[in-house]
Amino acid sequence: MKVVGFSGSPRVKGNTEFLIETALTQLQKQGFETELVRLGDKNIEQCSGCYSCVKLKKCSIDDDFPQLFQKMMEADGIILGSPVYHSSITPKLKALLDRAGFLGRWVENEMKSDGSGYEWKGTAFSGKVVAPVTVARRAGQNFAFAQLLLWATVLDTIVVGSNYWNVGVAGTGGAVDADQDTEGIGIITHMADNMGYVLTQLKK
Repeated sequence: MKVVGFSGSPRVKGNTEFLIETALTQLQKQGFETELVRLGDKNIEQCSGCYSCVKLKKCSIDDDFPQLFQKMMEADGIILGSPVYHSSITPKLKALLDRAGFLGRWVENEMKSDGSGYEWKGTAFSGKVVAPVTVARRAGQNFAFAQLLLWATVLDTIVVGSNYWNVGVAGTGGAVDADQDTEGIGIITHMADNMGYVLTQLKK
């Protein structure tokens, strides 16, 4: 089984990446294949709202999205990590999730005419295990964390938590110091244990 961690941070080896790597390392100890994907150097345009994916079953925008979406499809578990900027996740992560969520729904369903109700067949993410992770200097965690939760719960995924929200406190003055957040490291490590347990039980 494989878990892919997506870092929405523009910084390489920043606080968000440290927390994702903490989780991935813990999952490696349990025998999972893992991969870290940095979005900072990827070309990910925002969703254009063209609706072509409804018929084509793929995104019409020519950038790095298809490869990233394929990694999401191949993963059993997905960790979504972002620093908190003005109480929000980063633009590249938001663009990836908007497009992946929209395409993921229409890969499995057909659009109906106005006034018709939907009986959803699920999504391309149905049954995948997702864990959101955010990191902030102080405030703004709740809304950014909720953005990731809302994405995961509308797409029929199984969300994994910990003994506290999956958040880290770091970055005062732009410092890369998540390794000093002992409580945060414990939270993320336990989150990884929970993800490993859920994935293992699902595969029995």
